[in-house]
Amino acid sequence: MSNKNVRDTTPGDGLRSLRSTSLFRAINFELYIKPNKTIMLLGVIAMLGCSGYIFYMNSGQRKNNYQAMMKSDDTVVLVRKASKWTD
Repeated sequence: MSNKNVRDTTPGDGLRSLRSTSLFRAINFELYIKPNKTIMLLGVIAMLGCSGYIFYMNSGQRKNNYQAMMKSDDTVVLVRKASKWTD
């Protein structure tokens, strides 16, 4: 007499070994699938690429010595940033 709801559990199964509703499994599908090392590697590369790009953009912004200023006649001109300490 075997029950269909009882699964054979192996160490490392985690939540896959527990009984749950199909709605919970559909919403949290990443808890029930086995890890895919290729997808994880691509995700890590993408995150490092995004972080590197943000760092690159931030370092380029620090070198910028100009700022946009609007004149009284609604024209925008670039002027060199002036330090508050040297004025």
